[in-house]
Amino acid sequence: YTTYQSYYHLIKTIESDPMFEKDKAQKRLRKYVEAKPEAIYKKAEIMVEHFYENVRFRIDNQARAMVVTGSIKKAVEYFDAISKCLAKRKSSYKAIVAFTGDTEHTDAVTNKKNMVTESSLNGFPSNKIEEIFRTEPYRFLICADKFQTGYDEPLLHTMYVDKILTDIKAVQTLSRLNRAHKNKMDTFILDFANKTDDIKEAFSRYYKTTLLSDETDRNKLYELIANMEKYEVYSQKDIDNVVDFFLKSAVRTKIDSILDVCVANYKSIDEEGQVEFKTNAKEFVRLYNFLGAILSYGMPDWEKLSIFLTLLLPKLPAPKEDDDTKELLKYIELESYRAQKKETIDISLENENSELYPIIVGGNCFVKEPEVDYLTNILDDFHKQWGNLNWQNEDNVKTTIKQVQIAVSEDEKYKNAMKNADSETAKDEGKDATERAMQSFMADSMELYKQYVDNPSFRNWLIDMIFRGTYNGGYPRFQ
Repeated sequence: YTTYQSYYHLIKTIESDPMFEKDKAQKRLRKYVEAKPEAIYKKAEIMVEHFYENVRFRIDNQARAMVVTGSIKKAVEYFDAISKCLAKRKSSYKAIVAFTGDTEHTDAVTNKKNMVTESSLNGFPSNKIEEIFRTEPYRFLICADKFQTGYDEPLLHTMYVDKILTDIKAVQTLSRLNRAHKNKMDTFILDFANKTDDIKEAFSRYYKTTLLSDETDRNKLYELIANMEKYEVYSQKDIDNVVDFFLKSAVRTKIDSILDVCVANYKSIDEEGQVEFKTNAKEFVRLYNFLGAILSYGMPDWEKLSIFLTLLLPKLPAPKEDDDTKELLKYIELESYRAQKKETIDISLENENSELYPIIVGGNCFVKEPEVDYLTNILDDFHKQWGNLNWQNEDNVKTTIKQVQIAVSEDEKYKNAMKNADSETAKDEGKDATERAMQSFMADSMELYKQYVDNPSFRNWLIDMIFRGTYNGGYPRFQ
């Protein structure tokens, strides 16, 4: 499992310094950068290069790779980018794109917008994808939700992930790689969006015996349905028709024509009603997916409603207050972007049972007052998190960090805390041990010490990395 970290630099293009809600601005900036064509092409280059160097010859020269994306738009853009990278290498390999319905796409040559389907891009019918993917010269399958669950292909060896995966979705998606083949000795994941610790935690919950710690009230589903139906946004006929078209892989326009009427109905209710309907729809999908993953209900109506709402929710407009950072994108430009390999580790799961907590629906909600800040400060914070540090003597810095790790692991107070105290107390003592070690090695690398003192983001990363690498004999992670 290898993770990549993106680094970018954004510049402010106006003289004034407008204010925005800080957390939402940070998320919008990251989404903006990761969707830029240069970012997608850079990641596509990394995928193709990795496939050629590490994957193509596996499973007796038959290995295939899946690219997991977060949207149909991204899937189509990755299809274009990977196809260009393969053509640049004069490769005989080809990619296949998989998504449901149709979508608008701008042709890279003519710059004209037109509607495309997976069939029009691939050059063969949708129902032939699984069969054709097993044949040469097709080696990349680029997906937007489709094939991320329930797809059984033994030749699938590697997955390139550019989508946030959480809990059961992470397990369902990444487990596509687990289908056995007599010549398949390993699997590999290259991830641009998730952290290895989060993926390990997701799998650990379902690895051995999984126990539900308390009851999740399935009757809540009836309550959520009743709360939605009173607004008459959709009818049972709408649900039946949408699901029927969806399961038959009909063109997206047939599905959208029904959903658009439902969206119009949604817009006709007041803002309070919109918030309640959308909240209940999200909670229904979340609760049903949770229960459906662990129990068999035999409730086709719930399954159909879940499919319908999953297709409807992205089309429902966000409340006006959610859009206050859209203006932000008018005032910034992407100056530079690069993706850097962070770490490759073998994720090993503990041989122990796990516990799931029930899904809580409704209840009290305490909303934190949003923090507002100037665009200049937002960009500064953004670069602290995602901008690379330009070391003058990187080798010296790496050597010193390794020395600091060793010193911390041998610190007597820290060793005593690991032996006799809980993990939180040990972590505090590890932080103090890192501080002592940094001061003792200050003369060896003033450049490192200055970043440690002046850059809180870097300091927190270093303390956390050293603790995880040294706690109870852990292997130092820094290379």
